[in-house]
Amino acid sequence: MKKTTKLYNLIFPIWFLLFFPPVVFITLAGNFVIDSLVIIVCFSVFKLVDSESNLKTYYKKSILKVWGFGFLADIIGAGILFVLGLLGDSLGLSYELTSAINYDPFSEPIAIIIILGAAVVSALFIFLFNYKYSFKNIIKDQALRFKIALTLAIVTAPWTFLLPTKWFY
Repeated sequence: MKKTTKLYNLIFPIWFLLFFPPVVFITLAGNFVIDSLVIIVCFSVFKLVDSESNLKTYYKKSILKVWGFGFLADIIGAGILFVLGLLGDSLGLSYELTSAINYDPFSEPIAIIIILGAAVVSALFIFLFNYKYSFKNIIKDQALRFKIALTLAIVTAPWTFLLPTKWFY
């Protein structure tokens, strides 16, 4: 008789969805919509209208950079969590902690801190990428560029890292 192995349930952390090709398209589309909304709101709130620029011009010049760099920053944060989940034992992390990081952050308070740390690292990269690259040639006023980059970093940080995977299985 031939033995077969069946996997009835594959469990993975919600942030791991960034790495799966079919889900990447959904994630990319969601990030694009959120980034677009934040750019449009920033345009209005920070009154970026001048004689040369309108919303359409501002949006066209910035959205692809904001979107791409934002996704890269999310991958950096997810990479941190991936490495901690994968190498947790060799780094001296307990099984309970690595399990909490991967599946249920709210079961271990330190897991929440670690995941928030990864989200903050992503937010920091979102800020730096937008301030130094995305808006460098679009928004000359450094204080205004700082405010917009900071707003994008806070609003578009990967807060979904905190969602427990157990909610989805």
